[in-house]
Amino acid sequence: MNPTISVLIVEDDERFRAAFASMVGDAPDMALVGSAGDVEPGLRLLCNLRPDVLLVDLGLPSGSGVDLIRYANEHLPDTDVMVVTVFGDEPHVMASLEAGATGYLLKDTPADDLTEQIRSLHSGGSPISPVIARQLLLRLTPQAGPVVDDALLSPQERQVLTLSAKGFSFEEIARMLGVSRHTVMTYVKRSYRKLQVHSKTEAIYEARKLGLVRD
Repeated sequence: MNPTISVLIVEDDERFRAAFASMVGDAPDMALVGSAGDVEPGLRLLCNLRPDVLLVDLGLPSGSGVDLIRYANEHLPDTDVMVVTVFGDEPHVMASLEAGATGYLLKDTPADDLTEQIRSLHSGGSPISPVIARQLLLRLTPQAGPVVDDALLSPQERQVLTLSAKGFSFEEIARMLGVSRHTVMTYVKRSYRKLQVHSKTEAIYEARKLGLVRD
């Protein structure tokens, strides 16, 4: 069996929180390490538990789940963030992705799909509901942009993106380069910030367009 994926849930709706907890609890390769219904208790659990995956809603009683996403992105590089929300509008989507979320699902996602999407996220994927993906594709319409020189990405960042473009997972890249998955994810997140993107697909697209990675 694969190593257990630790999951923290921050969701204020008790019905959804219980449903998500049940799904995670029933998965043989996952462990629910905690749950909360608001920003402050969620942040405390996030700091103390450092989960592999954070499932977070955006509309919380005392604030926004974006605050938790931003904290995880800045302080917990090994924690992947999946937004699960009713908000599918562009401002909420972009605020979440810009804060560091790497998955974005609407709450109409079939229950059976959630655990599979968590596995995908943890293995380096970026699960996104189809309606959200369409929004992102529109934003990726090629436009004239500034000339960027090779120094934008470090050699290590370019190497990781090149291997990703060839279809290797982050775990496989870590083994090939003789480094930890944490180190690979650090290179990936730095690349995202430099290229001003929010997912592996966008990063590879932009890097190819700018001639920063080899096919």
